[in-house]
Amino acid sequence: MPDPVRLAVVTLFPQMFTGVFDSGIIRALRDAGRAEIETCDLRDFTHDRHRSVDDRPYGGGEGMVLKPEPVFEAVETIEQRWGTRARRILLTPQGIPFRQGAARRLAEEKALVLICGRYEGVDQRVVEHLVEEEVSIGDFIVSGGEIPAMLLIDAILRCVPGATGNPASVINESFQQNLLDYPQYTRPASFRGWVVPEVLMSGNHAEIAAWRKRQARLRTHQNRPDLMVREVTGVEEGRGPGSDLD
Repeated sequence: MPDPVRLAVVTLFPQMFTGVFDSGIIRALRDAGRAEIETCDLRDFTHDRHRSVDDRPYGGGEGMVLKPEPVFEAVETIEQRWGTRARRILLTPQGIPFRQGAARRLAEEKALVLICGRYEGVDQRVVEHLVEEEVSIGDFIVSGGEIPAMLLIDAILRCVPGATGNPASVINESFQQNLLDYPQYTRPASFRGWVVPEVLMSGNHAEIAAWRKRQARLRTHQNRPDLMVREVTGVEEGRGPGSDLD
């Protein structure tokens, strides 16, 4: 069996991850020994009686900024205990938008450390001298990097071989070919007068495949025309600084 994926989350709120790590695919991978996941409380790496992790920004401005010392110490302690260098990722609104290609790429890493931003952000020296990637989950603001980290972990671990019962279910999903997934139907064949397309019940696999491809392109054109541009150009968003194209 291959070595498990090691993944640590540096956060001020480790309790937020309890239910997520104990459910679904993430728990199954942990139970099978395919993933080792842990949280790291940033306050454990402070050295004052108030356990201070933040301070006022130089130059003035609103809010507080996470200090560099506890972040560096937390990441370096994790890696020293693991005996290996991890790929270090900061969750921040200023990051590169996270895409499925990035999930596939990061699933090939042996060790990952996710750093959850908070308040007005993290001292820039963390960005310039500690992390390899800054990642955003979208053009909106949430209270911190914890929920974005959960999303990344789920997306990444689903790409680990053996994470799903049917490996094809991960391949035939939205975003894998810069297209959204095609419509899905199940029993009953007729519900309140709305019927399943006849082609799906025909048993003709070639016609079903063609229908699904047409529907995927139509749905993508309607809901995410930006993905159609990527399909034409062959450009896949989901890369970090210094990484190869997916």
